[in-house]
Amino acid sequence: MSNTPAITLTRLDVQRLEKLIDSLDDTLPGVIALQDELDRAELIVGHEEVPAGVVTMNSRVHCREESSGKDYHLTLVYPKEANADEGKISILAPVGSALLGLSAGQHIDWPAPGGKTLKLKLLEVEYQPEAAGHFDL
Repeated sequence: MSNTPAITLTRLDVQRLEKLIDSLDDTLPGVIALQDELDRAELIVGHEEVPAGVVTMNSRVHCREESSGKDYHLTLVYPKEANADEGKISILAPVGSALLGLSAGQHIDWPAPGGKTLKLKLLEVEYQPEAAGHFDL
């Protein structure tokens, strides 16, 4: 069984992501994984109520891959804004949907190319739109 910590989502993110899922082929692996994440959210809160340490859409995070100690600074974005060179990770990428709703200090399994699974620890949410008062992103 994979490591799936409890997650918190905002109602606005859930509404926007369900609209995204509805617009895509629901047999695509990224769409299935995202729907699974939405389905397992333990807490769905208003955007004013989400704790600052929770990953929401357009959040910038600092993660560490545990075996190598390599640090990643990633921003969780919608597919059309994804740009790996800028660290902008699509919500439909495996690590993107896995990051959504995590809180600082939690770990996730990151399916890496070649069938390996890396362990990522969320060290910090460096920027969260809700905490910054940016509700229109």
